[in-house]
Amino acid sequence: MKKSVLLLTFTALCITCNNSFAQNITFGLKGGCSIPNLTGGSSDNPLNTGYSSRLAGDGGIYGEYHMNKKFSVSVGLEYSAQGGLKDKFQAFPTPSQLTALGYETPYLYADFKSEAKINYVIVPLLARYTWKMSKKSPVKIYMALGPFVGYLINAKQVTSGSSLYYLDAEKKIALPLPEQSFDAVTGIKSDLNKLNAGINGFVGISYSFDKKNALFIEGGGNYGFIPIQKGTVNGKNNTGAGVITLGYAYTFQKKYRARR
Repeated sequence: MKKSVLLLTFTALCITCNNSFAQNITFGLKGGCSIPNLTGGSSDNPLNTGYSSRLAGDGGIYGEYHMNKKFSVSVGLEYSAQGGLKDKFQAFPTPSQLTALGYETPYLYADFKSEAKINYVIVPLLARYTWKMSKKSPVKIYMALGPFVGYLINAKQVTSGSSLYYLDAEKKIALPLPEQSFDAVTGIKSDLNKLNAGINGFVGISYSFDKKNALFIEGGGNYGFIPIQKGTVNGKNNTGAGVITLGYAYTFQKKYRARR
């Protein structure tokens, strides 16, 4: 995956080379809100189904190379929060102490809250296209699309609440036990793949104060193609998130003549 990203970057930069060109390089930083969810769960495994979106943070830096006034390529380094939320009646692995007592079912059910907090550092490589509202307008609209690679930095499962244990998903057969507490924070990084890869894209609006300084707002999302779990015990889920960010960009403008 690392070789693929380097090859794509090299190809994009080669396209920009011609006899005489204006080289505009933009550096920016952004931060905002991520609304991630876990998708792709198999109905055969109740542990990886029933997730809804959670709320988290997102942000990073990027460098953008302008080939002309409309087309550019960018490479970023971003913190990307992923995961999902269950706040309802759901399945969980049968505790080992109950397995020892003869409960051999792989899952039990209870009413509690469970939040998967999975965080990555991602490197997106994006192709951008920009429209200017008018010749003299400081407002620009742009869109970007491209692949990303991600590295897992931490992951945990945060559970809370208390409930009876049930043998069935219909909440009919309760175990003869008092309510059990689910308050816990469990590290799950070792159960997940370290690398991920997928597609990232967004649309944005920027306002330029002059030829160098601009503020922008972007809305878009990302989706990972690689299932996050190492094995199949906990099923197979893919990451994905909607993202809204605000940012600042600074453009360096210089004239160069390409060497033959």
